[in-house]
Amino acid sequence: MSDHDHPHERHGHGSHHGHEHAEAPAFLPHWMQHRWTVITVGGAGLFLAIGFIGERLFGLPPSVALVCYVAAYVCGGFDVAREALPAVFRGKFDTDLLMLAAAAGAAALGKWPEGAFLLFLFSLGHAGEHYALGRARNAIGALGELMPRTARLKRGERIEEVPVEQLAVGDVVVVRPGDRVPSDGTIAAGESSLDQSAITGESVPVSRKPGDDVFAGTINKENALDVKVTRLARDNTLARVMRLVAEAQEQQSPTQRFAERFTRRFVPAVLGATVLVIVVPPLLRHWTWADSFYRGMLLLVAASPCALAIGTPAAVLAGIAQAARHGVLVKGGVHLENLGRLRTIAFDKTGTLTTGKFAVTHIVSLDGMTETDVLRTAAAVEEQSNHPLAAAIVEAAHHRGVRFPRASAVENLPGKGMRARVEEAPVVIGAWRAFEEGANGIPVRGQVRQLEEAGQTVVVVQRAEKFAGLIGLADQPREHTERVLARLHDQGIARRIMLTGDNTSVARAVASRVGIDEFRAELLPEKKLTVIRDLQAQHGPIAMVGDGVNDAPALAAATVGIAMGGAGTAVALETADVALMGDDLTKLPFAVGLSRASQRIIKQNLAIALGVIGLLILAAFACAIPLSVAVVFHEGSTVAVALNALRLLAWNDPA
Repeated sequence: MSDHDHPHERHGHGSHHGHEHAEAPAFLPHWMQHRWTVITVGGAGLFLAIGFIGERLFGLPPSVALVCYVAAYVCGGFDVAREALPAVFRGKFDTDLLMLAAAAGAAALGKWPEGAFLLFLFSLGHAGEHYALGRARNAIGALGELMPRTARLKRGERIEEVPVEQLAVGDVVVVRPGDRVPSDGTIAAGESSLDQSAITGESVPVSRKPGDDVFAGTINKENALDVKVTRLARDNTLARVMRLVAEAQEQQSPTQRFAERFTRRFVPAVLGATVLVIVVPPLLRHWTWADSFYRGMLLLVAASPCALAIGTPAAVLAGIAQAARHGVLVKGGVHLENLGRLRTIAFDKTGTLTTGKFAVTHIVSLDGMTETDVLRTAAAVEEQSNHPLAAAIVEAAHHRGVRFPRASAVENLPGKGMRARVEEAPVVIGAWRAFEEGANGIPVRGQVRQLEEAGQTVVVVQRAEKFAGLIGLADQPREHTERVLARLHDQGIARRIMLTGDNTSVARAVASRVGIDEFRAELLPEKKLTVIRDLQAQHGPIAMVGDGVNDAPALAAATVGIAMGGAGTAVALETADVALMGDDLTKLPFAVGLSRASQRIIKQNLAIALGVIGLLILAAFACAIPLSVAVVFHEGSTVAVALNALRLLAWNDPA
């Protein structure tokens, strides 16, 4: 959104050092109000140019040139004065007041061109800063443009186009190919692929079928879909993301707070020093009153910390915006900075390093049975269970084309397994503890232990009171987990630790597969919290990566809590400091890299701002530069830090 669209918006400095974009006077025509900043900045430059060039090259009378300079003062200083002067009466001193004082001092010295030049560049710099911060905010605000204004609502056999605000939970909407999904919902009919990049950062469309969740603002690519609304427009994922990012932009990072405290104390100190520079040397007969006053004005310009005030918030806003555009929600500047300080990251296992879905990896046949016989018998019983292991066994049977009969007399054995009849034969399926009491001496126990030591969860199949076979299942690592962990190591994350409630054998096997050297096993959620606190005490800042549900205490206790699956998980959005919206672990190195790039930009901006202030103060005391040059350096440094911060909007992980 451009400056002339909303002239009353908060200025680039915003709350960071007190200057706001003033509203245009109400008596002006509408077109002037909408172009107020362009008119004031352009007018200051135009009148300055007419007075300066006309007087020196075209013989413009001094009195006419003075009128032009006064007009440049009014255009360049009007908004600044309307904000800075009332603030003085509230006891608030900021850099705007320094600039006004310097411009007034230049006029008192008769140096009207220098004063007009100062106000022109200062107002131009403010407009540039406003543009820079606006670009960062608009990178997120553009998400709002993704939200459709209307939806095609099904009413019986008719389809009506209605505003999305009128949709109710349970309504069914039709989403044609090329349309954006109007509300969060579940596919009721149809299959298609959807472009979810605006919400999750996924680079390729994802396939969706009946029963799958879809998000408002995503694009239907192929076939028409019927979508059942599950959230109101104000509560959908896109709206929540925009709301949380807006809140994040208002939260200050540690460096921002330092810059604000510095500015709050520094501005009164500069005003006091200026008074001393003006008064003391003439009293001691070192300088004339005119020289002393001129050096005081130089000091006002030289010491104004505009670049310091804008450099950090601009970088933080740009970093948060770029993260959100790539499917990473960072909920504040403090978390963005903390990400860059990390040297230790702890990972939950299930659902984070692994998919959280079990798959059959081993089948051991016994007593003359074949692997197909074992799987057929197990699937017949497990088809009637909703346990994740049961679902994995049935899926494996379907995948291998194994046809199985329907079990009868199915009975649940709490904590152990299931009992049933398959083709009139009694069958018991379950964990080893369902059988071990009467089977201590048989070789099966050794085979079970061997599979468990390899990281398998073992289901024992007994048919007609004889052991028919063993089925080993394992939670599968995410596809790119090993590469992600290696990339984090390259980024300086020296300690990568897996935390899991599984037994040590399973934990060791998974850690070995994904390339993690350190793990803690058999942890309840409250124990994970203790481990996080211990690691934090030993190694400093630590991140915890989890699914945002049973890991909530550990996520809250870590320096940075990072939740997986943020797009569909309300708990993740509310609990964590950072949410990987696409449930995509590969976004973690991107987030860490972006944070470190943000830190580098912030440090560069601090160096530029403090370096220029220091050099200009020395030059002011030595009277080595004229006021106009001090103004150019001062405003140049402010624009430089704003443009430097905008580089983050183009940052991408180089790996």
